[in-house]
Amino acid sequence: MSNPIKLDPIDRQILEILQTNAKITNSQLAQEIGLSPAPTLERVRKLENAGIIKSYHATLDTEKLGLGVSIFIMVSLSSHKKNQIMSFVDRIKQIPEVVECHHITGTGDFLLKVLTKDIASYQELILNKLVDIEEIGNMQSMVILSTFKDSKVMPIL
Repeated sequence: MSNPIKLDPIDRQILEILQTNAKITNSQLAQEIGLSPAPTLERVRKLENAGIIKSYHATLDTEKLGLGVSIFIMVSLSSHKKNQIMSFVDRIKQIPEVVECHHITGTGDFLLKVLTKDIASYQELILNKLVDIEEIGNMQSMVILSTFKDSKVMPIL
């Protein structure tokens, strides 16, 4: 793990603002943080070049896109050899319904987040894609009934 980059209060303020409104103009951002546009842009570029700001994204409404079912799947692999782990990861990356894949500790090896149109689509995903991944030893599904917090904003400590 690399050492965190030192941020001053203005850098922190920039990051907080950009996380909630990445479409803000540089002049609006400058006004909010109390600097002129040139040093504001310089600070944003510094944060981008340092890799702190990795990219800018639009947050989409999954239900309006017809993706009404969200599922977490805890996956246990049948073996923990490096080549099998990498093979599993490569296969998972090819499945568009898997929107997150985390290597975890505990009773499982990976935690996947899956988005599908409905339960029938989820069953099809299991039967036609996931069961074909021979590295999977066991899967446990958890359908998300409600989400009470889904923050895309990172705490700037």
